[in-house]
Amino acid sequence: MAPSICWFSNDLRLDDQPAWRAACERGEPVIALYIWDPAGEGVWAPGGASRWWLHRSLDALDASMRSLGGRLVIRSGPRADVLRDVAASTGADTVYANERFEPAARSANAAAQRALGSIGVGVVWSNGSLLHDPWSLRTGTGVPYKVYTPFSKAWRGKCRLDAARGAPRAVTWFAGELATESVASLALQPSKPWDGQFHALWTPGEVGAKERLKAFLAGAVSGYADGRDFPSRPAASRLSPHLHAGELSPRRIWHEAERAAAAQPAWRGAIDKFQAEVLWRDFAHHVLANFPHTAERPLQPAFEAFPWNDDRAALRRWQRGQTGYPIVDAGMRELWSTGTMHNRVRMVVSSFLVKHLRQHWRHGADWFWDTLLDADLASNSLGWQWSAGCGADAAPYFRIFNPVLQGEKFDADGAYVRRWVPELARMPDKLIHKPWEAPTAVLAAAGIVLGEQYPRPVVDHATARDAALRALSAIKAPAS
Repeated sequence: MAPSICWFSNDLRLDDQPAWRAACERGEPVIALYIWDPAGEGVWAPGGASRWWLHRSLDALDASMRSLGGRLVIRSGPRADVLRDVAASTGADTVYANERFEPAARSANAAAQRALGSIGVGVVWSNGSLLHDPWSLRTGTGVPYKVYTPFSKAWRGKCRLDAARGAPRAVTWFAGELATESVASLALQPSKPWDGQFHALWTPGEVGAKERLKAFLAGAVSGYADGRDFPSRPAASRLSPHLHAGELSPRRIWHEAERAAAAQPAWRGAIDKFQAEVLWRDFAHHVLANFPHTAERPLQPAFEAFPWNDDRAALRRWQRGQTGYPIVDAGMRELWSTGTMHNRVRMVVSSFLVKHLRQHWRHGADWFWDTLLDADLASNSLGWQWSAGCGADAAPYFRIFNPVLQGEKFDADGAYVRRWVPELARMPDKLIHKPWEAPTAVLAAAGIVLGEQYPRPVVDHATARDAALRALSAIKAPAS
């Protein structure tokens, strides 16, 4: 009766977790193992916000296992060494794990498989994080997709989505002695607390994930199609941090959404929009898996020569929500306070950084990586390259969001700005997104002196737009 190891990574759940189910259904004693190996993630070791979430997600997973009579074994170190040591000390002959598709993780996991093979231990891989294998779809010419719409059509036409499967009801736990580290010993908590609002807003773990999905599909999803563009409306699912940690499977989300649509046919259009966002996440992994350099370099080679600015002061103002453009500042402050940002605003703040300030998109990707609770490498890389115009399915290079017009269109009453930029709370609706145009008397009535209570714009929109277009046109122009 050689035991099995189920190696957990970014799949911290028991429901619809194929590696966990395969290990349990084998019928032999199971060791549930999590390995903290940030070095194995290369330059993309988890950022501060992701570590905050991971601490609580691991606690939640361990609690679930203890309710079933077992526990989660935690070890830190190179995954190849840890897996070999645990297998050798317990006599385990098989490791069950879900694949990772980020470049560094794939490399480290392959090394772990070789190390296990050297002592006669096999590895059984499953896909527990995506709707489809990222190498399974190809265009008519046999190459990976670079545009979402044809990818989506191909997926819907060719891919069969199996039913989501619940957690195994019976688990035979490994009964031998096996040392474990505590979650606290991993030192995942921020050394300088900046997570004050996280605790009230989020419930990491599988139970919290299921509750949030249930609440969203019970009603909020009905307004998703239109409401998702308005940051002050409660239309977003707020599921992405749970997906990032693997506390919900995308397959479970998809099928539960289908059930909601069957129960409420009038919601069909809104649910289609929601499912399209779930599929966009798969597209991001399709791109990263097939073009692994895109985590650090542009998909479009011409952008290697783009004349980025190196203005650390401007970058810092953007990071801290002090650009003088209210919708941008609101988004950056929301991010810092809550670990997330409304998707429409993400596009605005990203465009502002790479086009108004002409800062390298990697500066934005790095900041998001450290501050987002849902810092998924594939989605983060795809999103920033989309904004910069240098990646897959990229926004046209000449699309430069006007932050004033975006604010006026999607936050017309200024509710979002007033929440996150409270110094502008008394500004009238028609001027809250452009306070520099307000008469002195209006500013005085609102308690604002530009440059004191609220900054003047870091750049002029029209001037910055023209400069960006000139730079972008130069690299887009065909060589003579």
